[in-house]
Amino acid sequence: MQGLVELDQQLFLILNNWGAAVWDPFWIFCSGKLTWLPLYILLLVLLFKKLPRKEALVAVGLIVILVLLADQGSVQLFKNTVQRLRPCHEPSLAGLFRLPTGACGGQFGFVSSHAANTFALAVFLGGLLRPYLRWIAAALLIWATLVAVSRVMLGVHYPGDILGGAIWGALVARLLLLVFQRLQTIKK
Repeated sequence: MQGLVELDQQLFLILNNWGAAVWDPFWIFCSGKLTWLPLYILLLVLLFKKLPRKEALVAVGLIVILVLLADQGSVQLFKNTVQRLRPCHEPSLAGLFRLPTGACGGQFGFVSSHAANTFALAVFLGGLLRPYLRWIAAALLIWATLVAVSRVMLGVHYPGDILGGAIWGALVARLLLLVFQRLQTIKK
């Protein structure tokens, strides 16, 4: 296990230090919580435009549950249990990496809530809208990946935190897609 932790730290240092100050505004933009509000609004509009109204309303209710499960699960099931320090709180890494915003976040980082939330939304909405817009699943996964990578580039998460968050979010999304499909079957 220690070997994986060291590999994760080394990969973090390589990726984070590969960044350049000229790209910092881009990564800060990608990581911003309100940055993506127009995308969320667009996705809601698409849901109501492509799905029957009742299905869209069910989907919105499941999205609320999805975000709660992905976000709170990332904290309660992982961060508070595993208690792995974020790189910016790890004393042995002090001064070895870039922290462009100067902000670190909470003490623990495994798993990334940003990655969990964005991958949950990407997989769930991609699954719902793909029959209507073939390109949307890929586009949403690219968006989620940019958000997740931004966390490494900003010095607040290890790559393993990102991978764990992406997997957690995708699992929650797949579960709720099954719930959505089951509800549609019951309705018929």
